Amino acid sequence: MNEIGGLPKAVLLPRPTDMNQIKLNPTVHCSGEITLPGSKSISNRVLLLSALCQKGQVTRVRDVLDSDDTRVMLSALHTLGVSVTQVAEHDYDVTGTGGEFTNKDADLFMGNAGTAIRPLTAVLALQNGRYHLHGVPRMHERPIGDLLDALVQIGVQVEYKGNAGYPPFTLSPAQIPEGDLSLSIKGNVSSQFLTAVLMAAPLLNRNVTIHVIGELISKPYIEITLNLMARFGVNVERKSTPNSLVVMSNSGPSNSLVTTHTQSWDLFTIHAGSRYVSPKEIFVEGDASSASYFIALGAIGGGPLKIHGVGLSSIQGDVKFADAIQMMGANVMMGANWIEVRGVDEGGLRAIELDCNHIPDAAMTLATAALFAKGTTRLTNIASWRVKETDRLSAMATELRKVGASVVEGADFIEITPPAADGWRHAEIDTYDDHRMAMCFSLVALSKVGVTINEPECVAKTFPTYFEVLQELLK
Repeated sequence: MNEIGGLPKAVLLPRPTDMNQIKLNPTVHCSGEITLPGSKSISNRVLLLSALCQKGQVTRVRDVLDSDDTRVMLSALHTLGVSVTQVAEHDYDVTGTGGEFTNKDADLFMGNAGTAIRPLTAVLALQNGRYHLHGVPRMHERPIGDLLDALVQIGVQVEYKGNAGYPPFTLSPAQIPEGDLSLSIKGNVSSQFLTAVLMAAPLLNRNVTIHVIGELISKPYIEITLNLMARFGVNVERKSTPNSLVVMSNSGPSNSLVTTHTQSWDLFTIHAGSRYVSPKEIFVEGDASSASYFIALGAIGGGPLKIHGVGLSSIQGDVKFADAIQMMGANVMMGANWIEVRGVDEGGLRAIELDCNHIPDAAMTLATAALFAKGTTRLTNIASWRVKETDRLSAMATELRKVGASVVEGADFIEITPPAADGWRHAEIDTYDDHRMAMCFSLVALSKVGVTINEPECVAKTFPTYFEVLQELLK
């Protein structure tokens, strides 16, 4: 067994210095079987929840993703005094702290790991310590002010060391008032802000009510958080909101009202006495966002391509990418833990218009799949792309144009019209140190011109072996 304690403070996978490009030659077919690496979102949530369990409880976390972002979380937990022991290649034993980290004064380098810095910030703000959080230059351009503004409402102390609302910043011991607590948080920038507050709230040991202001984006990611918290013994109450429906008959309204109840997205309560309890063992399912690349590859390249690790039982919203590719005409079959994709029976993929709030990360793959569809594809409600690893809306528009597509970029939408048959161009795709840009544009290998990906090593953030796996599938 290897103790994580030997890791340096800033732990990132080594980036090859002699690998600046990868050229993918034109390929006509893609088929085979793959097993997905673990989900980044689930890995980092589960590692932190395991650390917050009752003191001394050990959780074996299996199938943890090995990537830059998870290594950042593992390193931070070690620095904070959490016992984390690697027991197999992707398995870790994490010992609970009772929600109280032993290290009360730490400098934490968070790389560009949003799934690490956001929930850790909320937890550290309640630790009665002093913590300095910072990262790579792009992390210092990614907003976190809405999260900290929400925490300030309950007495959290924060000092920005650069631009207000962005890392780097320092947290000091909070001044939490007595009694029940209520706070509001904006929901229209990143769902990770709400995730962070939800995960930290049980540490307060009192009733905490969270009001979400504005439309909550990326709702499926909140469902992941609520599902995992429940597995660790904390149930979050969501208010049901009534909806009255007029029942219609053939002759007109029947004047009957039927009241249905839907789960609210704007009011959450964590009750006093909530405690994280170890499930003893928990498995990390495959990454559904990563599945989107292979689903699209199977659809464009004919398949069959079978993906193991996600399916009908997945708790990740991005698994619904399969529905979107079906709308485009692909043949998809799903089991509890697998997805199989074949190409279109006839006529090729067709363009769609889709509100992508439910699949914000996977929607990027639709933008490159649109290159192979007949007509103009319009993807809406994707303003969150602008505050990710790069401004993904701008980056996607720029790189799609390089291969010959016509693109309209809006504040929260993108429209893609594929190149004419003779309009395809071989392009060197810039990746902006964004793993999803590299993986999305690998689909262009299935065009008649192929593609060159610059700085492909950026996939280390979530899928270090992506291009090796891809090469095995391209025929």
